[in-house]
Amino acid sequence: MSGSETTGGDDPSSAYGRKTPMETAIWRLRSRGCWTDAAALLAPRATEPAAALERAALLIERCLYTEKGWAEAEEALRAAEAVAQSDEERGAAACERGYLAYASTLLGVRDRADEATAALGRAAALIGPSAEGRPLLDFRRGLIAQNLGDSPQAARAAFRRAHAGATDRGDTLLLSSTWRHLAGIALREGELAEARHGFAESLRIREELGFLVGTAPALTALADTETEPEAGRLRAEAGRLFRLLGGVPTWLSAQLSPQPAT
Repeated sequence: MSGSETTGGDDPSSAYGRKTPMETAIWRLRSRGCWTDAAALLAPRATEPAAALERAALLIERCLYTEKGWAEAEEALRAAEAVAQSDEERGAAACERGYLAYASTLLGVRDRADEATAALGRAAALIGPSAEGRPLLDFRRGLIAQNLGDSPQAARAAFRRAHAGATDRGDTLLLSSTWRHLAGIALREGELAEARHGFAESLRIREELGFLVGTAPALTALADTETEPEAGRLRAEAGRLFRLLGGVPTWLSAQLSPQPAT
């Protein structure tokens, strides 16, 4: 689920590491929140480790954004685990296992925090420090430290490792996430200028890539560092995108719902 931005073409949705029409179609569907349709394109190749893993990752991402589809994601992940052959493939599947358990815990579906930690630990044992999947693993370990372990220092260290790795590999979508989460830590520590810069970088990348489903959260995060009228403008744009995508991500609903008059 990662790739490198290229400079060819005018359509940013086809610029994020897409090399074939199929990859471009999957990216466009994913970026617009059509995870089920994107996963369906991979179904005929479900016995191939890379395709099976990507299909599972798409359906797990759908869970995080919609709070639905848990059984289907679990089924796809089990299929990916079954066809994994190399240590790196097994490690990548374990990384997705940890992410699914993390999402379930974070969204209050079922407490799977121990499973998330154990799965990412297995992934770390299988994915080498210089492997392609290491930055994503570091990022997800940071999420667990931040949101399940209440350990901002460990989270910052993991996010910084992920940020450096994503920079080295040109993984701009992952960079948009590391910028955002490092900025979130800075904001909680009162470093407003640093937070504003990080949130602005995250938003810029997601807009350039055409990652619509991740743009509303980036807009609302940046709004938290701005004063009116700019904060209101950013939240209004986030609300427009949220409605356009059918209320996704669901966890933004409370932030973007109109507040009653007092």
